[in-house]
Amino acid sequence: MKYLPLDSRIFINNRKRFVAQMLPGSIAIFVSNDEFPSNGDALHPFKQNSDLFWLSGIEQEDSMVILFPDCPDPKYREVLVLVRPNALKEKWDGKRLKAAEASGISGIKTIVWTDSLDALLQGWIHLADTIYLNSNENDRKATSIRSREYRFIDEMKQRYPLHQYQRAAKILKELRAIKTKEEIVVVQQAIDITEVTFRRLLQFIQPGVTEYEIEAEIMHSFLCQRATGPAYGSIIASGDNARTLHYVSNNGICNDGELILMDFGAQYGGYNADLTRTVPVNGRFSKRQRVVYDACLHLHNYAKSILKPGISVVDYTEKVGDEATKQFQKIGLLTKSDVKNEDKENRAYRKYLYHGISHHLGLDVHDLGTKTAPVKAGMLFTIEPGIYIEEEKMGIRIENNVWITKNGSTDLMKNIPITADEIESLMKRK
Repeated sequence: MKYLPLDSRIFINNRKRFVAQMLPGSIAIFVSNDEFPSNGDALHPFKQNSDLFWLSGIEQEDSMVILFPDCPDPKYREVLVLVRPNALKEKWDGKRLKAAEASGISGIKTIVWTDSLDALLQGWIHLADTIYLNSNENDRKATSIRSREYRFIDEMKQRYPLHQYQRAAKILKELRAIKTKEEIVVVQQAIDITEVTFRRLLQFIQPGVTEYEIEAEIMHSFLCQRATGPAYGSIIASGDNARTLHYVSNNGICNDGELILMDFGAQYGGYNADLTRTVPVNGRFSKRQRVVYDACLHLHNYAKSILKPGISVVDYTEKVGDEATKQFQKIGLLTKSDVKNEDKENRAYRKYLYHGISHHLGLDVHDLGTKTAPVKAGMLFTIEPGIYIEEEKMGIRIENNVWITKNGSTDLMKNIPITADEIESLMKRK
């Protein structure tokens, strides 16, 4: 890993939070993600299962976490399962975690090697009444691939058909949505790396630069600051490209007089930042660009002011839609007639703002969390309204990350330049 060691209390506390929700006499088993083939004999870069990482901080493939709080032998109430280090294999693939190293990262004292797990696991299962197994219950899940989690579920139910089974994901969806102070420290590091990178870009961008050159600057800056890399594929969209929400071609030329929308964030210690800024390629907003930009910033600040404990994401989105309707009339995008005759299921403002305003953020960029239950203190959200005008070949989005507090929220990106004046001033200095 490139990042500095994290505080193991993050994972110790996370396990305590999960165990507190388990039924008496139960055991919970979490498995790693698959290693996925790309082509030939190559593999895609390994990405650890977020739930297993949340519980342990372990990024190594073929790992397991086993929690059995009622085990008669206290030694086996928390177990981390790893591949046994092999000197010959390490010559080819690099070193694997030793027991002491893994304990230092995770705070789990008992390490069991995979080649000696079966006999132990069978005994633990026989002592338990209920088995918690994990599955992917992210609401945005959009794949039918049967991953290792689901194959492990099949295997366990075949071997132990008379046990009761429970969904670990149901508990994790609630717990992972609430970020601890220790987790936010790591998120803030990812954000600080992203801030340094954005300020660097303001000195780099000028007419004639390509989108992929900007993407290269982002990657260079991230890696120089110990980030694992980008949290997701960076969106570097100049001119009319900015109206494509998930534009990742990044192969256009940034022209004088255009805006460039940049949606990017660093990943550090498994946690993600998610920033969007829209800036003028030549360093100066035109009069019309500034009008639309300021309207988008108004929506951003309005959304931040109402995203508090007690409101649901559905109600929050509806209120932001009401404010967007007012703003879009002010800047000439909607008429009173458009609003009066709008379809309540597809409101008029949706022509120019056709995505959600916020999503949960954390170990996953689109992290676990509810859309219908009230927002709670500890949740971490993006706030990212946008305005996309086909007739003007313009797209603007402004995004920050906020941590919900007891009475409101803390903007973790408050130090990142956001107003048109701030952006112009910093671009002028180059």
